[in-house]
Amino acid sequence: MATTNKSKASYTFSVIGVSLVLFLLGTMGWIFINGKSLTNVVKENMAVQIDFHDNTREENVAAMKAILDKQPFTKKTRVITKEEALKMQSELEGEDIRNFLGYNPLFASIELNLHNEYVSKDSIEKITLFIEQSNVVARVTYPKTIVSQMTANLRKISIVLAIMSVILILVVIVLIDNTVRLAMFSNRFLIKTMQMVGATRWFISKPFDQRAVVNGLISGMVASAGLLFIKYVAELSVPELKALSSTASLFILIFSMIIGGILISVISTHRSVVKYLKLPIDDLY
Repeated sequence: MATTNKSKASYTFSVIGVSLVLFLLGTMGWIFINGKSLTNVVKENMAVQIDFHDNTREENVAAMKAILDKQPFTKKTRVITKEEALKMQSELEGEDIRNFLGYNPLFASIELNLHNEYVSKDSIEKITLFIEQSNVVARVTYPKTIVSQMTANLRKISIVLAIMSVILILVVIVLIDNTVRLAMFSNRFLIKTMQMVGATRWFISKPFDQRAVVNGLISGMVASAGLLFIKYVAELSVPELKALSSTASLFILIFSMIIGGILISVISTHRSVVKYLKLPIDDLY
């Protein structure tokens, strides 16, 4: 009875330990997913400004918009007429600039937002060349410094996050492995006794492996529940996070946590059983 209680306690501590480690890994994964979504939103909010010649007719502007809307790089386009540009500039200046100039010096334009994968210096330069082929386009401008810095910084951040993710995954595997092996320590005499009475390795390991599947499943579900709670609290505090949330990505993350917990628990448990089967009985003490 004492051995059984000790074994149950070990399994309980194992589930708790694995759950905490999976929760840590899942939280980092959720932060990484939201960070990537936020980066994509920032990229897609950056606009390329297409200015037309002063005498460009509205139908030519509309034709250019139609052409851009069909391109794979286009997220959305918005036409800004001369009057709209004047109103926006006047609001910025605090007075109607036409009052002291006597005319509207601004031009019709199109704001072009790109899909995030096209927001890089090389891609935008190619897009600029494509647009400037039109004889109604006066100039194409975009924040070059911001794009260059964004591309360089995102590359560095991606490398750092990739390294951190690999290190964290390795740490998680080691921690879960040690937690499960520690839980199996209380069953070492039971394993050896079954071997001594003639039980096969498969027969001995089967119930432990089955228990490992259940424990891994429980750990993954507990960790997933904790992650969903953190997500709920975070979105209550920062409602904007809801717009960044991807249901598909979150489902994949939770599924990976559960499957990962099961696999690592089963592998660690099986290794422990095999280890105690190979040990001489005197080394069990």
